[in-house]
Amino acid sequence: MSESDGIDDLFDNGMRQSLLIASRIAETLARRRQEAQRQQEHQDTQAAHEAQARLAAERSTALAALAPVQKDEWWDKAQPADIATAHAAAEGWKDHDPAALEAATKIRQEVLARYGIDTHDVGTDTAYLESGIATIATEKARMDELARSQEEARKAAAEHEKAMQLIAAAQAEELRAQAAKLAPHMERHQVPVEYLANPELAQALQRAHNAKTPKAAAAADADIKERMFLIGKDGINGPDIDQLRKETTANLNGAGEAHFQDPEFVKAARDMHEAKLLAEGGFEGSRWASMEQRYERAEKELFARLESVGRDIENRVTGNYSNRIHDQGRTAETASAAGYGSAEHHAKFAESLQNTGTNEAQIRGRLTAARSEGTHPNAAVTMGKAAAKARKTRTGSAVGAERSKSGPSR
Repeated sequence: MSESDGIDDLFDNGMRQSLLIASRIAETLARRRQEAQRQQEHQDTQAAHEAQARLAAERSTALAALAPVQKDEWWDKAQPADIATAHAAAEGWKDHDPAALEAATKIRQEVLARYGIDTHDVGTDTAYLESGIATIATEKARMDELARSQEEARKAAAEHEKAMQLIAAAQAEELRAQAAKLAPHMERHQVPVEYLANPELAQALQRAHNAKTPKAAAAADADIKERMFLIGKDGINGPDIDQLRKETTANLNGAGEAHFQDPEFVKAARDMHEAKLLAEGGFEGSRWASMEQRYERAEKELFARLESVGRDIENRVTGNYSNRIHDQGRTAETASAAGYGSAEHHAKFAESLQNTGTNEAQIRGRLTAARSEGTHPNAAVTMGKAAAKARKTRTGSAVGAERSKSGPSR
């Protein structure tokens, strides 16, 4: 064997070892590449699974939120924010899920019908949708409340009308029963059944029905005639407060709005009004009180109530309750009472009558009546316990001429 042959063998062995090492390195690298590829594929698969899981979870959540929109009860209670959220979920999933598409259609129909908003115009702008629904819902709630109030008012009016009808029916039945009992007296005086609604006439007819003596019957008949005459002048219900106010303030200085809040003042004004009408109608009154006496009694009561109410108002407004002011008031009252009936007082009284357009004959009549009284109205109602005596009055045609323009004339 030659020397060159040994070198070749050594070279071949080295080559084989190098190739073996390179092969092992390549194999290692290949295994690493495969492992890295497997790991990447695993990571990709895991990420895909996670993404799919998230997508499924979001889909389930969206479908759960959209499930109630198919129920009318949900729409009756849904708030604007609830509707906007459902709309956003339906719009996001309608291209991927049939249930979401169905929900989007339902939402569009309901929102258009209930609020007049087309979700096609809104798109995905949920804030605009929520604001629009809130505005319209507020206005709708206000209109619904107004409608409810009007309906409640209508029901209340209907109930009131029904109650009034029942009352009217009961009153009509009561009048029929009363008319059946008082028929003889009503026929004699030609009293219509509806006139029984006048309490004074009904009482006079009842007194005629209960009369046991000719005098009682005659007195009741006289009252019936008076009431029938007054109903012919003022109607079944008599004069209203506005009429009495106008009449009284035109003939009585100092009478104001506050006095007609006093029932006793109004009653006295009505008594004077009726006495005047009866006197003008030729009625003479009864043996207990002439028509002029009835008029004077009502007039005196008006003066008394005029001062009493005025003093009460003054006390309430000024609060003059101290002893000093009270003493001053009593001093002034005493001075006023002392001056009442004096020549100066009558002169001022005559001047006030002239300002009302009263003629001279009527002024003289009023002055004569005032001089005959001679007592301050306040003293007249605060005198001692002794019974007041009626002033004798003259009779005859001259008396009517001496009364004031508001007094009775015959």
